[in-house]
Amino acid sequence: MLIPQFLKAWERPLIEGDRILVVLQLSGGNDGLNTIVPFTNDIYFQSRPKLALKPEKILKISDELGFNAALEKLRGIYDQGYMSVINNVGYPNPDRSHFRSMDIWQSANPKEYLNTGWVGRFLDANCDGVEHNAIEIDDTLSLALKGDQIKSMAMRDPARLYKATHSPMFKAMSENQPAHGADPIVSYLYKTAAETVSSASYIYNQTKTYSSTSQYPNTDLGGRLKTIGTLINSGVNTKIYYAALSGFDTHVNQIGQQERLLTQYADAVAALIQDLDAHGNLDRTVILTFSEFGRRVSENASGGTDHGTANNIFVFGKKLKQAGFLNSTPDLKSLDEGDLVYQVDFRSIYATLLNKWMNADPSKILGEDFPLLNFL
Repeated sequence: MLIPQFLKAWERPLIEGDRILVVLQLSGGNDGLNTIVPFTNDIYFQSRPKLALKPEKILKISDELGFNAALEKLRGIYDQGYMSVINNVGYPNPDRSHFRSMDIWQSANPKEYLNTGWVGRFLDANCDGVEHNAIEIDDTLSLALKGDQIKSMAMRDPARLYKATHSPMFKAMSENQPAHGADPIVSYLYKTAAETVSSASYIYNQTKTYSSTSQYPNTDLGGRLKTIGTLINSGVNTKIYYAALSGFDTHVNQIGQQERLLTQYADAVAALIQDLDAHGNLDRTVILTFSEFGRRVSENASGGTDHGTANNIFVFGKKLKQAGFLNSTPDLKSLDEGDLVYQVDFRSIYATLLNKWMNADPSKILGEDFPLLNFL
């Protein structure tokens, strides 16, 4: 198949030093207080007479904070200095709607409703002529990856994508050009089809040369992160990967549900980190984990917690300048109507990643300046 000139950029080989960002989204509002546990704080136990974790369910990491024992697989990674924890992360005037708060985190704008996300705007500003520099391991594309010019790509499996895009209809569209003067929408569809077919072929051919022998957990997230590990280790020249784990909206019977999800999360992330490290790719990869909000400090009457505000986020990598806990523990004495008060704007974390890891100008992508942090 002849490849149009505008697709040639996709064939750029991997350059040593190319950096990668993996974004993991915990959908539903993960309970940060039962994830990073302030086990010396009496208010924590008073506010959660049924939900506060028992000592045997806490891995003590510092004098004040411990991991939920479900994060056991991350303990060794933390001890190696490959993990940073930032507490009290949020934004002004927090919104407790899942949909709106997720839009805010993905668009990086609490004030306006946008049709573009922060990753998509990064691609628009920094990736001329390259349209699949970001891949979401899913069937649909999140707002975070949508730009004005570049829309990124969503897929679950390179082989399935290749097969789907080599159907007679796709091939016909990709191998032909619209008539001169055709409707712009028709031209856009032809161009998109050609890009998708070319990208699917490139990714499939790259991954055919590599077979992962790393052990990933047999879970949905384990499968998604194995795909990401395969794409990175096979040399696909993608800059940003995105994946999500759902189910953290724990209004009822939280303990068991959150424990299962955190175990799935920790086991899959640990497998990805070990896989990337074994192939020399952890040096050039940073992994960010966030949730759209935390939960309220006090438990509810249903054995769960309701929508809250500030939360903790995790950053993993081998090149962290500051590992461990970057800031103070959550202040349970000074709450805002029962919710934690944020101290770190999440856009400072994005700005730090964009500036110090992706070599981009954060103000052009985020619309204003935010203080940079020291974890990179």
